[in-house]
Amino acid sequence: MTDTAFAYGLGIGTHNQQGEWLEVYFPHPALAPSAALTAALAGCDNNTALDRAALQGLSEKLAAAGETTAAELATSLLESSAPVVAVLLAEDAAPTTVPEAYLKLHLLSHRLVKPHGTVLDGMFGVLPNVAWTSEGAVALDELPARQLAARLRGETLEVSCVDKFPKMTNYVVPTGVRIAHTARVRLGAYLGEGTTIMHEGFVNFNAGTDGPGMIEGRISAGVTVGAGSDLGGGCSTMGTLSGGGNVIISVGKECLLGANAGIGIPLGDRCTVESGLYVTAGTKVLMLDADGNGVETVKARDLAGKSDLLFRRNSANGAVECLTNRSAIELNHELHAHN
Repeated sequence: MTDTAFAYGLGIGTHNQQGEWLEVYFPHPALAPSAALTAALAGCDNNTALDRAALQGLSEKLAAAGETTAAELATSLLESSAPVVAVLLAEDAAPTTVPEAYLKLHLLSHRLVKPHGTVLDGMFGVLPNVAWTSEGAVALDELPARQLAARLRGETLEVSCVDKFPKMTNYVVPTGVRIAHTARVRLGAYLGEGTTIMHEGFVNFNAGTDGPGMIEGRISAGVTVGAGSDLGGGCSTMGTLSGGGNVIISVGKECLLGANAGIGIPLGDRCTVESGLYVTAGTKVLMLDADGNGVETVKARDLAGKSDLLFRRNSANGAVECLTNRSAIELNHELHAHN
């Protein structure tokens, strides 16, 4: 055990009938825990539930170390019969257990790290597929029995989804955001202050917004959206899980993706993509001069990350064109105000 560590979390979660973790909730995750807190966790295992005696001992050690918040949380968890785990990440390495993976997802949604700010390699192999229900996480092989038991009580077990990732708002609700349809934002999303996610907006894990911003389209895994940008209804961003490969797709500041548009290249600041136009890395783009005359044809990948560009399709011949766009969009400040 070293004197310094990457992150820490004390969480309460759910086991299946074999005692394996399905999910973990970390109320107060933290980066760079103190040497005293790190020492207090000596002997704890990142995948083993603490028994009552161990949790009581941990609470006392944390209190003695002056870690008041952590000690109070440990004391409150003594009242629960659900499994509790203390996770200490000595370094920022790929998660190897469900509790480690959930701690990293919490770090993102708590805005403690930004997308691509922590190692998530192999997470899909670590996380189990779970039925997310009105009674919490349920193992898929245990679901029929739970559904029958609910019916025998005269109730219905509501299954909201079957997925490796739960919705973020069941674990974290960041300050200063609006989310119209909470099921469309996964745990591990990063939503900056002032972000609005409309009903058809979607934000995957390890992706998100700096805020403020209006999101009515899809932010795929690994994609980030800069401050003041607007993703129109039905638009899409190509993530590293959906064809983008190793290229990190991002949207700069004060950009606009029109309705049903899409990008497979990173955009710089103040860029606009016309409604219905999907620009991939291999799209052939006719560059226009200030008078609107064609100058040369390039592949869109050659324009990756450049600012002040307007992508549009010529309505007469169907060619994709690009010209300088120096009139940045402005979000409706009244519409995007947050209480």
